[in-house]
Amino acid sequence: MDDSKLAFKALTTILVVSDLQRSKSFYVDILGASLFREYGGNSAVLEFLGNWILLVTPGGPTEDKPGTYFTTPAKPENVSHCFTLRVDNCQKSYEILKSNGAEFLTPPLDRGSETRCFFRDPDGHLFEISEFRK
Repeated sequence: MDDSKLAFKALTTILVVSDLQRSKSFYVDILGASLFREYGGNSAVLEFLGNWILLVTPGGPTEDKPGTYFTTPAKPENVSHCFTLRVDNCQKSYEILKSNGAEFLTPPLDRGSETRCFFRDPDGHLFEISEFRK
């Protein structure tokens, strides 16, 4: 192996949540994520679709991230990132997620080659379900 090349092993998304238990329930019970572990009473590691999501509660600067504050989305209508979940059937996925408790912005909209709709987690992080057709 070339020591000058990066050897990343995994990508973890950190989401700042106001209520760890409420958010953990959302990701596990509504989206179907698996709880990997919890620690410190303020963090939970989830496995979702082969990826890691780390739920953390708000916090201030630390030695390794000076001047940096972890906060929940201040204005959920202003989006800086969004998770897109590709599905085979957007309407059916919408119905299942809605019956599980997900709150959608709109029902699925057919946009020609794509049908999609959006929902938020309890703190306002945005998710899209999308069915793409050729």
